[in-house]
Amino acid sequence: MITHHTMPHPPAFLLKPLAVACLTLPLAMPALAIERDAQPTQSDQLADLSIEELANIPVMSVSKRPERLQDAAAAVFVITTDDIRRSGAATLPEALRMAPNLHVARVNGYSYSISARGLNQSGNSYSNKLLVLIDGRSVYTPLFSGVFWDAQEVLLEDVERIEVISGPGGVLWGLNAVNGVINITTRSARDTQGSLAVLQAASDGATASFRHGGTSANGIAWRAFGKTTYREDSELASGAPVNDAYRRTLVGARADWQRGADGFSLIGNAYRGRFDQPAPGEIAAPGVPATLGRVRSDGVNLTARWEHALDGGASMMAQAYFDHTLRRTEPLFGERLYTTDLQFQHTLAPIDGPAGAHRIVWGANYRSSRDRVDNSATVAFLPARTTQQWASLFAQDEVELGQDWYLTLGSRFEYNEYTGTEWLPSARLSWRLSPQHALWAAASRTVRAPSRLDVDTYLPGRAPFLLRGGARVRGEVAQVFELGYRGNPVAPLSYSVTLFHHDYDYLRTTETNPAGFITFDSLMEGRASGIEAWGSWQAAERWRLSAGWTAMHQKLRLKPGSSDINATRVAARDPAHTFQLRSVYGIDDRRDVEFTLRKVAGKSFPDVPSYTALDARFGWRMRPGLELSVTGENLTGGHGEYGTVVYRAEIERRLGVKLMWEY
Repeated sequence: MITHHTMPHPPAFLLKPLAVACLTLPLAMPALAIERDAQPTQSDQLADLSIEELANIPVMSVSKRPERLQDAAAAVFVITTDDIRRSGAATLPEALRMAPNLHVARVNGYSYSISARGLNQSGNSYSNKLLVLIDGRSVYTPLFSGVFWDAQEVLLEDVERIEVISGPGGVLWGLNAVNGVINITTRSARDTQGSLAVLQAASDGATASFRHGGTSANGIAWRAFGKTTYREDSELASGAPVNDAYRRTLVGARADWQRGADGFSLIGNAYRGRFDQPAPGEIAAPGVPATLGRVRSDGVNLTARWEHALDGGASMMAQAYFDHTLRRTEPLFGERLYTTDLQFQHTLAPIDGPAGAHRIVWGANYRSSRDRVDNSATVAFLPARTTQQWASLFAQDEVELGQDWYLTLGSRFEYNEYTGTEWLPSARLSWRLSPQHALWAAASRTVRAPSRLDVDTYLPGRAPFLLRGGARVRGEVAQVFELGYRGNPVAPLSYSVTLFHHDYDYLRTTETNPAGFITFDSLMEGRASGIEAWGSWQAAERWRLSAGWTAMHQKLRLKPGSSDINATRVAARDPAHTFQLRSVYGIDDRRDVEFTLRKVAGKSFPDVPSYTALDARFGWRMRPGLELSVTGENLTGGHGEYGTVVYRAEIERRLGVKLMWEY
């Protein structure tokens, strides 16, 4: 007999207090009012950036130095602070849905599958070819080279921007940046002075956040913040619960200060998560998945950064971070991971050459991790305790070939414990026809290094293991070719189009030998080709339309000697095309309304039907610093986004209200 763990229902836990607060707080505002600085708060910034201002947004992820988005020779999409505020998103994955070059699929109440350009083939819901950074700290786990999205929490109101690059980023960011890079940057403490309170209640849970910032007598700007979230069980299409409720809490602080040419930042976070985990395929009652066990996800991290400005536009940067995570997935395994990372970067002043200037950036990175796994009778990682090291050196030079022509050459050499030293080269050519138009082309080689999941996984079976790791697994290699255009042909319109082709080799397979033993190997190859396009049109002074479309074709094949008949179907589990349309309309200076329509093609193995989702938000700035918004998600009806029909969570309609108060 299987019993289900139940959690307190949110109305008694959070929803009732939040509802009362949402009703009473506006009435109490006059009594709580305090003197405000002349500088407007975040919620007072009423309008989106203009089309021209969007093109001039500085991005860092393409060349590791500030450059105009319009000039970046890569498929990069930027999610701004205002985009996040208007979306009504409560979590990072929800905010990432705005990037048209990402595929974001919700697996259950807390788990997401997020990928770019396909090959989400890690064997579970975690893409292993997408590198994610939060304030310069890589959040991938060497356990499987992917990201536990349920452990990634930030105060969204403090996010400055999210840069999403689809395509390789190995030269600047290293191994595992094969199909994309997500670079999340939070705002300086200097930009978050004063206090913030956010209360958010929805039909399936609630969120409460706070932040308070100030400046010390010696000029150190700081902020402290916290966030707690509760979500109740999601449901199957039959209405049965999936047993995936969760609670998550985040607290942290940040300090920034400037001393002449030197800038310093110190960022610390601690989080705790408790999740129910459904057991796929195990049925406690007709149509109801059993609860496999609780998931415990705790962590603490600290990042220190120093930046020094040199003469002539040169600069130096040094960063160090420590990250400790604890994850227990009952009854399968538990893991403690300690990561220490050191980075250095030097950007040289422009050097005059025969045709034009050279802009050179180089740097080095060293990372060490200590991993301790508590094995079980169900699954084992052997050795249970291991220490891994990564070391890399990179350099990139942007050469001005002539008027409006720029060639960027870069290379990184990176060492890892499993495959030794990998070479990651890249060449990018940009033709800036005018300040409003740019053509670019790129060729790159990038690698996804093996993880502990690929090499060290063992499953009990005959004498004594059925699955015996993957000693023959190689790094997954991608040769990538891209051609792109980004332009602002007329004042109200801008768009970006990218054609891409990826040639893959040594993709992971699961092989069975004649004796019946299973091992991992690298006996699959193939290619993926497609197009990514997005743009914005200022249809009227207060009305903006944004759209995005992707289409992709993958063709994978097994190499001689492979017996993994399902490998090609498992790897090609991505939608062939996606489409989104977003409309933002400012009714007046205090009210705005937003609609987002998403259309995602169906997937196979497991079969997931195509779906259409409509989200809406109405925002009302009742007074300076006080904003009330009402959101509706999936208004077109429930749908599944990932997994087999037996245990696929149904993404239902979701209604919510949010109150944000800055003072």
